[in-house]
Amino acid sequence: MPSWFWWVVIGIAAGWIAGQVIKGSGYGLLGDLIVGAIGGWIGGWLFGKLGIAPGSGLLGALITAVVGAILLVALLRLLRRGSR
Repeated sequence: MPSWFWWVVIGIAAGWIAGQVIKGSGYGLLGDLIVGAIGGWIGGWLFGKLGIAPGSGLLGALITAVVGAILLVALLRLLRRGSR
């Protein structure tokens, strides 16, 4: 399968998992994909700065994306709560 397919699957999964961990509703399929994709970038950057290597392959990418997506969802919810 093409690599972009796996990034889409990992992005959706990471966004959904982050929404479940943080509790509350998700952002829909497209929103979860965007949160997961951005979360993957954030997680990759953060893990690189901290010298953490969660592993390689799909599982390592999923772990990285989930951690980043959790941070992103938490930040988005704080910003949404603060603007009320």
